[in-house]
Amino acid sequence: MSRPKGKSSGENATFPILEQYLRYMQAVQEKSPLTIKEYKYDLLLLFRFLKMDRGLVKLDDKTAFEDISISDIDEKFLNSITSDDLFAFMIYLSRERKASSATRARKVATLKSFFKYLFQKKRIIKDDPSYDLETPRRAKRLPKYLNLEQSRNLLSAAESSTSEFAERDYCIVTLFLNCGMRLSELRNIDLSDISDDTLRVVGKGNKERTIYLNDACLRALEDYYPFRDTMKKKDKEALFLSSRGTRISAPMIQNIIKRLFSASGIDASSFSVHKLRHTCATLMYKYGQVDIRTLQAILGHQSVATTQIYTHVDEESLHDAVSKNPLSGIKKDS
Repeated sequence: MSRPKGKSSGENATFPILEQYLRYMQAVQEKSPLTIKEYKYDLLLLFRFLKMDRGLVKLDDKTAFEDISISDIDEKFLNSITSDDLFAFMIYLSRERKASSATRARKVATLKSFFKYLFQKKRIIKDDPSYDLETPRRAKRLPKYLNLEQSRNLLSAAESSTSEFAERDYCIVTLFLNCGMRLSELRNIDLSDISDDTLRVVGKGNKERTIYLNDACLRALEDYYPFRDTMKKKDKEALFLSSRGTRISAPMIQNIIKRLFSASGIDASSFSVHKLRHTCATLMYKYGQVDIRTLQAILGHQSVATTQIYTHVDEESLHDAVSKNPLSGIKKDS
């Protein structure tokens, strides 16, 4: 099956049932736009692979893998998919595309979600071919974070910045390091979300939570407000504004943090804005003696299992724990 004439690429072309599924994920499951985009990519990959694997399309100089059209996928095709097809797809991901275990694990989640929707919700397929799929084992990686000294250096760099927007940037860094917010959560803060020492944020899945502001956050906000009063205000509700008076963009926040990373001697290529969330959680757990359930509430995690990745201990902590064993001083008499 060759590429339809008049189409230069099948990059984004889907089929009606897949579009219905994506709308279901958005409206009912309340998945984020990024998650929906990833699910769509995974399923495009699957159906292109299946058409190639079944010999329905031949790749050559005129037809690349990304050009394979799946617009003709129908109920008959969906019912023909077996568990062996999905196993073959997972092997293809591992061997041909060199996908990591984490990437393959996400794709397994996508397949299970999609075929469960077809089987249980829409009754389009007679059997669920993804039922026996197992999630690949993922190597446990500890999240990267700034240590206490690096965090203080970052704040010092923001405080001593000669930027015209130093007060705003210092406030941004302070909230990141003390509140553990996601970038999207910080960017979307409105003035009305702050009341005394509480901050209302809307996280993933439009779930609302309250964050309590400590003294450092309150002082940073008090220093920023007078400067904000002098700025243009096309978006009067947004807490953090750009030079044009609009709500500050995600790329701009990322650039601010990267610049301050460099100014504080931190390798900007090794850390990102999201690492400040890791940093906040780690510092609270390590130095604040915050229990896991409290940390879960602060970070807005649906599952405590997600929060547990932040509760790692470093080599120094492990060494210190062993040294503090009350039996460590007992030695065998010579």
